[in-house]
Amino acid sequence: MFAHCPSRLLLLPILLVSFAVLVLAQDAQPTPQASPTPLTAPPPLRTITREERSQITEASDPKTRVRTTLELAEVHLANAEKFTSESNFEAASHQIGSYHALIQDILTFLATMKRDANKTRDLYKRLELQLRADGPRLTAMRRTTPLEFAVWIKQVEDFAREGRTEALNSFYGHTVIRDQLKPDEKPTEKPPETPMPKSKQP
Repeated sequence: MFAHCPSRLLLLPILLVSFAVLVLAQDAQPTPQASPTPLTAPPPLRTITREERSQITEASDPKTRVRTTLELAEVHLANAEKFTSESNFEAASHQIGSYHALIQDILTFLATMKRDANKTRDLYKRLELQLRADGPRLTAMRRTTPLEFAVWIKQVEDFAREGRTEALNSFYGHTVIRDQLKPDEKPTEKPPETPMPKSKQP
């Protein structure tokens, strides 16, 4: 009954040694390292310089104010394109922040005006046309910008797209609503239809 016990006892140390060697071999294998995630650059400051603010507030009328602000924003966008082509992405990011601030200033200003006025819709239309042209330029810059800076350009792209939607809603989002009757008014009765003369039978 116990004839095979010594042989089994001899196999036990061998199995233990084999298991230990297998564990050590697995520990010796290099652990795959996850690729490091690139750090995001600080978000660009949305600033309007004192000189720019002076030009905006000194505008004589809303049309001049919007035109002046768009011209200033165009300068910053052109500078951002220039710095991007020179691989000076930090400087380009700073220009993008100023562009964002100026467009936001226009939207904030237009929100204070009478929505249904034709002049207000004309100003929104001018803004929409500008943002439509700026969209492809922002996309082109983002595609040639490292990820740590590109994330902020993408944010401005989304902001410009939302600004276009807001501008479009200002002159396409209105519906014609029938005036409600006063309590003492009755609906106008439909005049009776004049019967058509019957054609004579031949």
